[in-house]
Amino acid sequence: MDVNQKIAEELSVSQQQVNAAVTLLDEGATVPFIARYRKEVTGGLDDIQLRLLDERLIYLRELNARRETILESIAAQKKLTPALELTIKQAETKTRLEDLYLPYKPKRRTKAQIAREAGLEPLADAILEDRNCNPEQVATAYISVDKAVPDTAAALNGARQIIMERIAEDAELVSTLRERIWQKGIIQSVVAKGKEAEAVKFKDYFDFQEAINKIPSHRALALFRGRNESLLNLTLLPGADEKEEHLLCAQIVARHIQVTDTSKAADAWLAETARFAWKVKLFTRIDLDLKQQLREAAELEAIRVFANNLKDLLLAAPAGPKATLGLDPGIRTGVKVAVVDSTGKLLATDTIYPHAPRNQWDASINTLAKLIAQHQVKLVSIGNGTGSRETDQLVADLMKQHKDLKFSKITVSEAGASVYSASELASKEFPDIDVSLRGAVSIARRLQDPLAELVKIEPKSIGVGQYQHDVNQIQLARGLDAVVEDCVNAVGVDVNTASAALLKQVSGLSNTISQNIVSFRDEQGAFTNRKQLKKVPRLGEKAYQQAAGFLRIMNGNNPLDASSVHPEAYPVIEDIVQKTGTAIDQLIGKQSFLRNLKAADYSNELFGLPTVTDILQELEKPGRDPRPEFKSVTFKEGIEKITDLKEGMTLEGVVTNVANFGAFVDIGVHQDGLVHISHLADVFVKDPRDVVKTGEMVRVKVLEIDIARKRIALSMKKEVPAESKSGKSDKAQARTTHKPRQKTVPAPAQGSMADAFAKALKK
Repeated sequence: MDVNQKIAEELSVSQQQVNAAVTLLDEGATVPFIARYRKEVTGGLDDIQLRLLDERLIYLRELNARRETILESIAAQKKLTPALELTIKQAETKTRLEDLYLPYKPKRRTKAQIAREAGLEPLADAILEDRNCNPEQVATAYISVDKAVPDTAAALNGARQIIMERIAEDAELVSTLRERIWQKGIIQSVVAKGKEAEAVKFKDYFDFQEAINKIPSHRALALFRGRNESLLNLTLLPGADEKEEHLLCAQIVARHIQVTDTSKAADAWLAETARFAWKVKLFTRIDLDLKQQLREAAELEAIRVFANNLKDLLLAAPAGPKATLGLDPGIRTGVKVAVVDSTGKLLATDTIYPHAPRNQWDASINTLAKLIAQHQVKLVSIGNGTGSRETDQLVADLMKQHKDLKFSKITVSEAGASVYSASELASKEFPDIDVSLRGAVSIARRLQDPLAELVKIEPKSIGVGQYQHDVNQIQLARGLDAVVEDCVNAVGVDVNTASAALLKQVSGLSNTISQNIVSFRDEQGAFTNRKQLKKVPRLGEKAYQQAAGFLRIMNGNNPLDASSVHPEAYPVIEDIVQKTGTAIDQLIGKQSFLRNLKAADYSNELFGLPTVTDILQELEKPGRDPRPEFKSVTFKEGIEKITDLKEGMTLEGVVTNVANFGAFVDIGVHQDGLVHISHLADVFVKDPRDVVKTGEMVRVKVLEIDIARKRIALSMKKEVPAESKSGKSDKAQARTTHKPRQKTVPAPAQGSMADAFAKALKK
């Protein structure tokens, strides 16, 4: 298979574009670098196309490697015919390839192999060739006590095993039946006997059925988790009418071996053989294949959802370089306090005990007031964990009592803060600071710049995925790492303030080079221009080429170094300066002047129209941040716990997670509410991300509260019909469920409540 040609067809681009991109990737170029600085080379492939290209390149190369191994194996067996070789070379998926290889794949001694060793293969062939023969009579010639074939029944059973194995190894038949069951099959789930109490979190799946090709990702992963914990039993039914579908599939197998008239003795025997082959061999294998197919599809979708949420969180609006006080709330253990300056440098730490059992409310206010005044704090960042609303009230009282202190308070997600606190990175950064206080530092910094702080935490620990621990961890890590890389390079990095953790996400920079940049900066002082980067140990020409455009040097001796213009393209700007007679510092930010320039006038063989156009746009707003303007949510006073909620209330909240079935929203009561997909808008919503993103502020209406189970149903609709309160009127819109019998439908699919998924998503 020509990999590049295949990818070009899939992406609907020219093979020349794919060839160029693949060459750059093979040379070590990163996707952000290629997308931003090699547009002429790839014909303008964007970062999304390049990510898809990169993923397919890995898959198709693995496919080709496996193909060569299979061809070599079959050739070594002297069984590789020209027709078989062609079929194998045309296989486009790993599943198809393995289907073709199955008859030739070395395997343990099967019943069919034992029958062949007993000399029964000619018997199988004889029955297949002469449908008028009497199998019982023909089999008498193969009775042999020495070969463990004592009678005709044993001989016929051996012949049947041989024919069944041939049927089960027929790639075309397997493919046809697999696709049929994928279209018609139904997954059935029942609670494991005697596990009802233990499996209560899977109550919605105690008696459940749904078409296998309709099950959404989150529901499939819930089913597999229940099975893996031995709490649910999963069964694949071949169709709505189980008996009828088994019969039809057996008939397909019979026709495959040309059984059409069961009145003949041989055909009657072969029809029975076909039935056995279907039930014992084919359906057993297809059952495993399709459950695996369902799981893999569910995992890919879960990874996609996680990646999208992570991107939204990383690209959340930064509050900016302001002195910030971080509060990591706690009740019994106290509230941890950390103050950082505008660059994120730690200035002070403390622990206060405003809540029970110490109740040092006034003393805590005095401590915070002193720290805020001493360090001219402009922002107070409050973690949203246990004790968050109580701590928020503490800061509110502080603001009332000390009106001279001008600062703003904002509640932020503390997901992953504890992971960072105990990490090796945090230990190196704050070796003399208690682990519990490091979390407060992280909470303060993530308000200043979410991206710069969250890159220090393993993406899987940030907690914006669904069933993240149940998916392929290698694929998950690869997908999330790509998101982090894209986000960091989209924003750019200030080389004089960035941590090594942030720098290593820059295109072309390894962990070692990033550490060397920080060390060089500490020893030699701040970088004043990009050329100085070449003096950093191990930062060679290749790494410099990849990284330079994404590294910013603010207030350096070359204003272009603070922009995303790559140093290799500086000659273009020099040409503009020369032809217009306008100095660089007079060009930058002069929108009206720049928009009158024609990119074609400054293009050449090295820098085409796309690059020059990008340069002119960058000069208009050099170093512009693609992230939105910072805004903060204000939780309603007096609404601090779930018992304070009333149906019909309208509240402000922040989206903490977006799943395929809706969005979870923090409304300040320590329990996220669920806005089911059917309540996200007044119109039909196919994908929740079309309406909301993680970190976005929204206004919601409380539909229903279940205090006992800590479930809150919310709506973002402008008008909520009375009959929609429980979400029941939106079932059909929410999903298509195949239910041959009346079964329990999970709450998330109905939109009435945020059930165990809310907890599962945060694990």
